[in-house]
Amino acid sequence: MENTAKEILSYVHAHGTPSKGKIIMVASSPTVSEQTGWPIGFWAAELTHPLHVFQEAGYEVELASNEGEKIVMDAYSDPTDDSQYSAHDVISLGYMQLDWFDKMLANTKKLTEVDINDYDAIFLVGGQGPMYTFRGNEALENLFAGFYEAEKPSAAVCHSTTLLLEAKKSNGELIVKGKTWTGFANAEEEYADQAVGQKIQPYWIEEEARKMKDSNFKVAAPFSSYAIVDGNLITGQQQNSGAAAARLVVEQLSQA
Repeated sequence: MENTAKEILSYVHAHGTPSKGKIIMVASSPTVSEQTGWPIGFWAAELTHPLHVFQEAGYEVELASNEGEKIVMDAYSDPTDDSQYSAHDVISLGYMQLDWFDKMLANTKKLTEVDINDYDAIFLVGGQGPMYTFRGNEALENLFAGFYEAEKPSAAVCHSTTLLLEAKKSNGELIVKGKTWTGFANAEEEYADQAVGQKIQPYWIEEEARKMKDSNFKVAAPFSSYAIVDGNLITGQQQNSGAAAARLVVEQLSQA
């Protein structure tokens, strides 16, 4: 599998140009929602749109997940899903036509095997899975904090920002202490619940974040493109904010 991964990654930067470096993207391994009973994983656009930004900027990308191996997209994020909820997402649809992308999704690295020294930045992919697989995940908390304390761009979007509700630095302080950040908004949760006719998430990130002291959680208009950079912590509000967050990562890397 190691050789296969190397073959796949040889395609993951733009136009055959020399690679500027590597970025690790972390997505949820497949799981089942305790709230809805649905099989869940990552949100397609939150992987593909940042991936496109990183590729176009000349960076190689590797994918990691909780357990390694195959990851799957949330059904509502699949542009070919019968619901047509994400039928407009031509970027994800384009990637889904590529054999190397399918192989990339099928051969993710286990997050405990990620060496911070091998990468220039970390980017957490959202979706429904992270609400169960990211929060309280000590290995992922330590990995993200490691990138953050190494002063490398450390990004999370949408429901992957649930990690920041508990993730701490090595001194025991929350990463978001004294920080301004964003994530999936209450208004967006309400919209999603109404769209499918039931409560989807076991808790709401904005609701939990606003209980935290010494932390400034902000949101913009529902489903607008909104990303915040505060030091080397970069956060995006939801699926329409992944590219904006990725551009902030690239901007920081270009200044390094």
